[in-house]
Amino acid sequence: MIFVGIDVAKDKHDCFILNSEGTVLADVFTIANNRIGFETLLSRIQSCSQGESKIKVGLEATGHYSYNLLGFLLDSGLATYVINPLHTNLYRKSLSLRRTKTDRIDARTIAMMLMSDVDLKSYSNTAYHNEELKSLTRYRFDKVKERAKLKSSVARLVNILFPELEKLVSSLHIAVVYALLSNYPGASYIANANTEELAETLCTASKGRYTKSKTAEIQVSIGSKMPAKSMELKHTIALIRELDKEISEVESAIDKITSQMDSPIFTIPGIGRHMGAMILAEVGDFSNFASADKLLAYAGLSPSTYQSGQLQNCYAHMEKRGSRYLRYALFNAAKYVCLWCPTFSAYLEKKRSEGKHYNVAISHAAKKLVRLIFAMQRSGKAFLADY
Repeated sequence: MIFVGIDVAKDKHDCFILNSEGTVLADVFTIANNRIGFETLLSRIQSCSQGESKIKVGLEATGHYSYNLLGFLLDSGLATYVINPLHTNLYRKSLSLRRTKTDRIDARTIAMMLMSDVDLKSYSNTAYHNEELKSLTRYRFDKVKERAKLKSSVARLVNILFPELEKLVSSLHIAVVYALLSNYPGASYIANANTEELAETLCTASKGRYTKSKTAEIQVSIGSKMPAKSMELKHTIALIRELDKEISEVESAIDKITSQMDSPIFTIPGIGRHMGAMILAEVGDFSNFASADKLLAYAGLSPSTYQSGQLQNCYAHMEKRGSRYLRYALFNAAKYVCLWCPTFSAYLEKKRSEGKHYNVAISHAAKKLVRLIFAMQRSGKAFLADY
């Protein structure tokens, strides 16, 4: 057996090769992060292998820096293991008391982890191609977050330019309000507008729901006249509209992928297509997790533990390690599942009756949801009301 450890960086990768007897076959060497460097690595690995010897290649999960190298190794037919940097860090510390960390040492550490036969599972082509869905869901997450910031800016600007508007409409973030403020970015513009033109704008944007009586209400305000703020409001609304188009395009791409997955978790009441897609994308291959507790730990939802002598932690905080995107998706999905599923709703009420804060109670519901999702993915069965 041959073990290859690779420490991934932006412009270069440090590599180390040894065999199952612990003999160093290739001391640490550096390859460039390009096609020539990748082929040099493959050539060195092949030159170290003899006959039918098996090869294991390990590298740390370093986000986009390792993506191209990972694809090359999988396409070359090599069993590749992606290791959590926290795991590598703890393993390196266990080998020496010295606080030494370099790229060369990390490459050796990864190879030794593979040789020690720790509980690692190889990366699959399925998991690699799952990165497409992960990229889309994370991109959507960032875009939605960006849009939420802009909507907060709209609310702030409206409060300055037209404080009464929020009480005159069902929401500031509807098509008719955006159409109104794009054409008349402030109360002073609305007050001086032609009544017929204003009524036509409102009627068209609201599809006939806003009549002339609404126009009369809207034209009265104490809002300040601030051209700079009006310009900012107009531009902010334009940005929100552009983001709406981008998010819609991303969601269409997500829907196209998830429609082919046919995952049973979409049958859980309250889990929408996009939140479910984020959960599936972040978890990847469910067979990588031996139990639901392992998945909980990966999501960072499991409680931390501290015990020393007679001292024990009386309040276990959530670890909050692992994928923050998965934690976000599970936490928010749990809110909607508790709203739509009677079983989860009763569970939430039970936790609330025990005196737990709402967010703490939701975190318990999220843990219950993880166990449900894990069982459903393993069995392939749709949601049943008595789960």
